[in-house]
Order: sequence, then structure tokens, then C-alpha cells
Amino acid sequence: MLPAMVETSRPATQRPGHLLVIGGAEDKLRQRQILSRFVTLAGGREAKIAIISTASALGNEATELYRSLFRAMGVREVRGLRPVTRDEAEDPRLAAALDDVTAIFMTGGNQLRLAGVIGGTLLSQAIAERHRHGVVIAGTSAGASAMSAHMVAFGTSGASPKQRMTQLSAGLGLLQGAIIDQHFEQRNRIGRLLALVAQSPSLVGIGLDEDTAALIGPSGVLEVIGRGSVTILDPAHLHTDAYEVKRHRPIMVSGVILHSLPAGYRFDLRRRRLLAPLRALEEHHADRPSGGLPARGLVRRIAAEGASSDAPERARRRAARRRSEEASE
Repeated sequence: MLPAMVETSRPATQRPGHLLVIGGAEDKLRQRQILSRFVTLAGGREAKIAIISTASALGNEATELYRSLFRAMGVREVRGLRPVTRDEAEDPRLAAALDDVTAIFMTGGNQLRLAGVIGGTLLSQAIAERHRHGVVIAGTSAGASAMSAHMVAFGTSGASPKQRMTQLSAGLGLLQGAIIDQHFEQRNRIGRLLALVAQSPSLVGIGLDEDTAALIGPSGVLEVIGRGSVTILDPAHLHTDAYEVKRHRPIMVSGVILHSLPAGYRFDLRRRRLLAPLRALEEHHADRPSGGLPARGLVRRIAAEGASSDAPERARRRAARRRSEEASE
């Protein structure tokens, strides 16, 4: 079995690797602060990165986008894995492709597709085994949501928590005791995260804005990176009527401790307490594009994955209104 093979190849005393949980739409064209941190943790020029793009409906395009990004950042070895069926994810050869990697990156898209295809397979076991032996795992958007043991499968937006607002399913189990939501501020997901922690008060809620990441170390300390904020909902002193509210009615939620943390701040997930902040990373040459830039159109399409199905129609209607208003002026 793969875990036995892996176990003999690395010291048993090695600490687990970091988790880099990204809220989606991370900067790919200019400073690339989050992706640069990932590459540094992976080993810099000596990194060996595996990209898993199963979540993405754009197929090989997502793999090639991140392959070009990481190579432009100096990484010499980048490989793509994209099983689309559970039979493919059970292939020992695919799992063995992770034997020597220093980092794994899971793209955005649909987290239910990602967990549904690889959850509980040899590939999933290999990812968890590599993480236990020091490999850094990053996920953006859907790839971020799937990292937790309990995962947001799908749901609706809104500021007020309501019954049946969202649904949970099993994730990949890399992060225990928390539930992750992404595109948090941009898609107004505070209500559904409040509903989730009200219904599952043993879990800490983590909401990630776009171009923002939570870097979680082996000790359970979370550090915020990027342009936005990480919202943490701690339901330790929760009062709620979620267990008796019917249908889609509003839920009463009281006593939840809310932390909104910008870059440089840290939070201990195990002790559930705020820590002294680090100095936020300085932004050097923020407007200077890096070499090897991917196509902007492809970046936008991949960043938009996971949006509600009516988002394109809403965008078309807005564009039509703008054209109508301009024509009437």
C-alpha cells in the first residue's frame, strides 16, 4: 500500500507541513504575495510542486496557468494531476506521483467535485500522508474549502443566518475543528458561516476574502497574508435556536466572538485566542508586473469559478443597462 511505501521514505519524527488556505482570486499578475510565500515554503527554486486541478471545469487550462506562474517564479519542477473519476484517483501510479513533491496546490472550481472525486481514495490518502511528513498544502477557493474535515458543499449568500442556507459535506480532512468559506466579503457569505457555526458549534468558522490567505502552521497558529481580511467566528459561548427553526427562516445567533484580521495578524486556532501581530509584509513594487504573465482573460475566468450560476446573466444585464444609459446621454 502507498502509505507504507511513503512511511519508509521520510523520518517518522518530521512535523506536519503548513496549510495555505486562500480565499480565491489571488494576485497572479503583479506582486504575487501569496503565491510567493507558497513557493518559499515549498523550497524556492528547488521546490517540486504538484498541481491538482480536479475542482476546475476549465481542465488543463487551470493546470497550465499555475504551471506557468510557478515556473516564472523560478520553480523548476511542476507537475499536473487531474483525475476526473474515482477510478483514476485510485490509481497507485497517480498517488505515487506525490512521493517526492515538496508542495501540493489545489485549484479553484467546485469543491464538491474535488471532494467527490478524490475523497477517500489512494490519492487523498497520499495527500494526507505527504502533509503529515512536512509537505506544504495550498488550496485556493474550492481547493481551500475542501481542506477541512467538514466542508461547505454549496449554499446561498446573505448577511443574515437562515436555516437551510447551506449544506455541509465531508472534505479532505487536512484541517480539523474548523470550516472554511472563501470569496467571503466579495460574495457576502457572513450569514451562511454564522448559520454553520450555530448548527455545528464545535467548529471554528474561517471566512477568507479574495487575494487573502490563512497560513496555518503545525502548531495551529494562523497567520493572515494578502490584501483583505480573514474573518474568524468562535462559537464557544454560542446561544442559538438553530435546532428548532424550520424551513428557511432566520436563525437567532448570539455570543459568537468575531475576529476580523488583516495581514500580519495571528490567531491560535487550538486555544481560540488572538496573538500579538507580526509586522505586515511590506509591499515592494506593487504596481510592477512580474515576468511570464499569464493571459488576463484566463486569470479572470479561473478566478470566477465557483460563483453562483446566475452571475454571468447578471453581468450581461448590467452591461446592457450601461450601454442603454450611454446611448441615451
